[in-house]
Amino acid sequence: MRKAGGNWVVGDDFFGREVELDALTERVKDGTHTLLTAQRRMGKTSLVRELLRRLDESGQCGTIFVDLESALTPADAVAEIAFRSMTVLGAWRRVKQLFANIQLPAAEISVHAGGVDLKAKLRANLEAGNWRPKGHQVFAALADGGQVALALDELPILVNRLLKGDDDSITPEGRRAAGDFMSWLRMNGQEHRGKVSMILSGSVSLEPILQQAGLSAHANIFPAFDLRPWDEETAMACLAALAKTYRLDLPTVVRKEMCRRLRCHIPHHVQRFFDVLHEHLRRAGRAVALVDDVRQVYDNEMLGVRGQVDMEHYEQRLRMVLGGEAYRVALEMLREAAVAAGRLSAAAIARQRDLQTAETNPVQIDVVLHVLEHDGYLARQDDGYHFTSGLLQDWWGVRYGRGVRR
Repeated sequence: MRKAGGNWVVGDDFFGREVELDALTERVKDGTHTLLTAQRRMGKTSLVRELLRRLDESGQCGTIFVDLESALTPADAVAEIAFRSMTVLGAWRRVKQLFANIQLPAAEISVHAGGVDLKAKLRANLEAGNWRPKGHQVFAALADGGQVALALDELPILVNRLLKGDDDSITPEGRRAAGDFMSWLRMNGQEHRGKVSMILSGSVSLEPILQQAGLSAHANIFPAFDLRPWDEETAMACLAALAKTYRLDLPTVVRKEMCRRLRCHIPHHVQRFFDVLHEHLRRAGRAVALVDDVRQVYDNEMLGVRGQVDMEHYEQRLRMVLGGEAYRVALEMLREAAVAAGRLSAAAIARQRDLQTAETNPVQIDVVLHVLEHDGYLARQDDGYHFTSGLLQDWWGVRYGRGVRR
């Protein structure tokens, strides 16, 4: 098992999600759509990629993976789906017939061969007035030749872009555009259920975005599948497997200390912790790790300048979902929790509510708390909230000068 380095993994490098794979495989076989939900860095893309790889390898159905992170409009999304249908040759032949100016020799039918030019040709056929009927035709072409598993990654980012203006606030025009796109997706999901099984995922969560816009009903055909953190046993086993690959000795007490500090065993954080520990031991010329090594790399690397890069990505995604003043309030509540030993008390929440009463456009504190809870920053505890992840808690503490050395 090799280090992931922050990238998605498949095959021999995929680890610890057999139960989830079985459940998702069953959903695809049943023709059920899925909204994959989880906090950041939980391995959603890796899970979907491995699922499609196994489905493709077994010949159970055709598989298509579509990354919508760079899509700006519904027309971009339809073009991307059409382009990626190349991985199912029967579907691609039918899709190609829908676009009159696509004239490529058979030798070039590959996702990688002539990809930029081909995608541009597909996109040139689509505009604001025809993306919807063309998109219907693309879905019909996918459904015509047997079952297809269609994964739409980073769909929430596209929906968020459609919804919001330059100031990160939802506009009436944006709400109409996002509603139109989601209703189109919902309609195709209903019409082709059993033939095209959609799997929706992203680095931000779709439900809070739709909820803010009053569009939650558009996702009601996509039952959620919650991808949870590894338990300690799985995280310990992953660390042991990595240690074996790189010929390191990580005693049980060392691996337990790593897990204790993380508290919430998010796969990326587990692997990142191993990576920095490995580099620390390499520089020291040792192959046996000590508990003191864990403390050093956690304080100096995981919570250091380079470790804060991951924190900035968390902040960017939070800003994307909440935007404007709600984002500022979310940061303040996380700061309050971090400097109070990881707990956001009922009194602190009440203070935020009181501050908003005097505002012209008050932030809905319950919406902010819902996003922070849904995306895995905080969890309910008694009459308040607490950080679920020890690493997130310590990241925020360091950011505001009150780092906790546990």
